[in-house]
Amino acid sequence: MKLTRICALYATAISALFVMSSCDHKDLCFDHPNHSLRSTTRICATYNRVWEIGDDGAPAWESHWPASFGIGYESLVPGLPAGLCVNAYSEEGADMVSHVSAAGGIVDMTAGINSLLMYNDDTEYIIFNNLNASVSAKATTRARSRASYAGNPFYSPGDVGDERTVTPPDPLFGHYITRYDQQVLPEPAVLDVTMQPLVYTYLVRYEFESGIEYAGLARGALAGMAESVFLHDGHTGPDRATILYDCTVESWGVQAVVNSFGVPDYPNPIYPDGRSSSFALNLEVKLRNGKTLNYNFDISDQMANQPHGGVIVVSGLSISDEEGDAGGSGFDVSIDGWGEFNDIIVNL
Repeated sequence: MKLTRICALYATAISALFVMSSCDHKDLCFDHPNHSLRSTTRICATYNRVWEIGDDGAPAWESHWPASFGIGYESLVPGLPAGLCVNAYSEEGADMVSHVSAAGGIVDMTAGINSLLMYNDDTEYIIFNNLNASVSAKATTRARSRASYAGNPFYSPGDVGDERTVTPPDPLFGHYITRYDQQVLPEPAVLDVTMQPLVYTYLVRYEFESGIEYAGLARGALAGMAESVFLHDGHTGPDRATILYDCTVESWGVQAVVNSFGVPDYPNPIYPDGRSSSFALNLEVKLRNGKTLNYNFDISDQMANQPHGGVIVVSGLSISDEEGDAGGSGFDVSIDGWGEFNDIIVNL
């Protein structure tokens, strides 16, 4: 009888030892409910990658894109960004910022009602301002100076000193939710969002009838454009800026693909009658002989129906043989010798 009891106790001890040795070690948890319930949401982001929207809210060029342009309409569509920033503003005043992949990810925020402001965070030239409040948050772009640009005679403000000269903004997308109820759940809620464009593209074509073979390098300026865009609803501020940009020299002329926030103070109810608004275009060409030529144009009529991207065309340009042959300095466009032709980007 005693032997049977001893054997039973021994078997129980061995069994307990086996169970303990076969389990993974886990730390004791004294606040288990806080670990199982979290105020998180999984953002799933897609992107509306249109590059131009007409004044009627639809793409203006997609259905009648000229084959003579030599590039496809789709070639101007911006690529997907590399990252996404999510700003959560709670009713209690707590702000939480999360950085996830462009496709989204899990973000933390205060439980309860939040407003959510999202934008891609992989930009180089865009500057974000007033992010302490969602409705005041806006994007501008870095200043860019050009010693040879002194304004445009066709631009009504006249003096370039009245208007900042800036670099084109990077592609920018945004999404805003006024009220989002963040629940405390064991698994993150899923929130699908569509990021909308805040930067648009203008294809600028300077068409030459003759003499383009004399051109070595070219650059341009687009005056009268919006200086800023508000992130929560995409409307542009009233201030204007001149965008400085580089161009490519083609067999038919000069071309540039220019990013912009669009026209200033848009949308507003009077914009369809906004032909009185002034917009001007500049082209500066460095000839192979070292000489520089300047061209200026009034493009206000073209911009009237293209508030958010589009195509700007100026034609009938020429470089005379006298201009192209003058000087004969043997200037070589393949070497780095442009000097004052380089712009200065101010990193503030």
